[in-house]
Amino acid sequence: MRPAVPPVDIGLDECNGTIPERYSTIRSPFFMDDLAFRNLGHQLVDILAAYLEKLPDEPVYRPLPAAVQKELATMTIPAEGMVPEDVIAGFLRLVLPYGRGQNHPCFAAFVDPAASKLSMLAAFAAAVTNTSGAGGSYAAIYVEQAVIRWLAEIVGFPADGTDGVLLGGGSDANRHCLEVARYWGAKVNGWDVRTEGLHGHPQLTMYMSEEGHSCLEKAAFTLGLGAPRKIRVDDDFRMNVDDLEAAIVADRRAGGRPFLVAANAGSVKTGAIDPLDDLAELCQQEHLWLHVDGAYGGFGVLDPRAAPLYAGLERADSLALDPHKWLSVAIGCSCALVRDGALLQDTYKLIPSYLSLPPGQGFAGDVWYSHRSAEQTRDSGRALKTFWNMQQAGKAGLVDHVRRHIDLARYLEQVIEATPDLQLLASGPLTAVCFRYVPAGETGDERLNRLNQAIAADLQVEGRAFLAGTDIRGRFGLRSCALHYDLDERHVREIAHAVRDAGHRRVGATPLKEGAHQRATALGSAAALPEITPIPAGADLPAAAAVPATAAHTSRTARPASAASAALTEETTCPS
Repeated sequence: MRPAVPPVDIGLDECNGTIPERYSTIRSPFFMDDLAFRNLGHQLVDILAAYLEKLPDEPVYRPLPAAVQKELATMTIPAEGMVPEDVIAGFLRLVLPYGRGQNHPCFAAFVDPAASKLSMLAAFAAAVTNTSGAGGSYAAIYVEQAVIRWLAEIVGFPADGTDGVLLGGGSDANRHCLEVARYWGAKVNGWDVRTEGLHGHPQLTMYMSEEGHSCLEKAAFTLGLGAPRKIRVDDDFRMNVDDLEAAIVADRRAGGRPFLVAANAGSVKTGAIDPLDDLAELCQQEHLWLHVDGAYGGFGVLDPRAAPLYAGLERADSLALDPHKWLSVAIGCSCALVRDGALLQDTYKLIPSYLSLPPGQGFAGDVWYSHRSAEQTRDSGRALKTFWNMQQAGKAGLVDHVRRHIDLARYLEQVIEATPDLQLLASGPLTAVCFRYVPAGETGDERLNRLNQAIAADLQVEGRAFLAGTDIRGRFGLRSCALHYDLDERHVREIAHAVRDAGHRRVGATPLKEGAHQRATALGSAAALPEITPIPAGADLPAAAAVPATAAHTSRTARPASAASAALTEETTCPS
């Protein structure tokens, strides 16, 4: 038996029963007084605003110098704490100058574009509230509820019975929807995956387009579904419905259990939109779950010209959206929508005793997002960033925002087709444009693939524009998906011009402009920023500038594409 521990004298004051002050004489290392917080905040906002102001005239991407990489890789935790000014100075020197580049207008790789400045402020405001979005009776929960309702509304997803949850990114939202679909698929096939798992039960079969995002495939094998069946696409990169139907019939005959079709509403490579209405009809006929990956392209439905391509979206069982892509929300925020909303809680809800709160009593509320996901502590900033952006733009602004980007993608295609040494490889209905540099007389795909792979790397290091590449039916294409909220025709021309110049240099036609590489690799960005300086104790705090009232929204659409044949003869730099 463990010996009894004698009582410890904790020094209670015999007169009033209080604990002596010696228990609180050591100040927390995280303490910061209000004056210091205000001072640091004002200075940091000024520095970051200056950084954003000059960013369009800086390289898109600045390679991380070996010395900085080594310093970060070998940095040890300080033995003694650092003053906040030095902590922030380290960020300005080691981190800020060497980002990925997506806040630059000429960043056209991947689909994680610039964040609006208002959503940046929302991220800070959410951090100040430091509120978990788990659930309960407080405002952040109802902000998230409003955002989910608004997102469903603007893409035409049915309101009645729909439920959803905000998550970190498109991969999260797609996986989340597939988890709900797996629960449903097991249920309709006669078992409860929550209690019985998958072992010993028939193999559930998932189908996706061969143009589907890799996150769908990752979700499939990590959820125990095995490799999904990939269905061929047509000439427009859309899922072939006849091939899908044949695969379902064959799998059923072989004893399989088809349960899920994952469709594209804007594929990541070309922006292709699968024939959603036909897929919905087939899934209804075959009693399959239809999931739609709209993480990138779902918001394209806001453009009335593209909206007919999305017919059938409203019939999907689940939908993934990514506000931090086309809606310019600061990373990260995605949304998983489920048409039969009760299935969200059927899949995830679990209430241990230490989280059991009687409804209507005290803190307890009616809405719990921890019952709709695997997360317990949740980032409420996802909702606030999206809430503020959608409020700033309004419905009309969101339509203009999407329409302008689609117009500019078509303008890029015109520039490419009017330029003899650029070749358009694939064009979708949205903003993804795939093309390549083709020098005069060169026709071999293998040599052109190697050349354009080298051009992509050159572009990234040079810093004028940032593109990545993809395979388009065996041909390597440079892929532009420019979605900066302030993108215009000059940026589009600069992207094409940078590709042409990089191609000329690779084939020896034009030398690299003097200083271009040095400009891209220079450290100078941090040195150009002012230092953080403390305000002496007792000094008056400078008054914060008043925030002006936001101007009424005005429609802004791209100018008509004109003189495309001469566009690349202009000497352009990516403008502010």
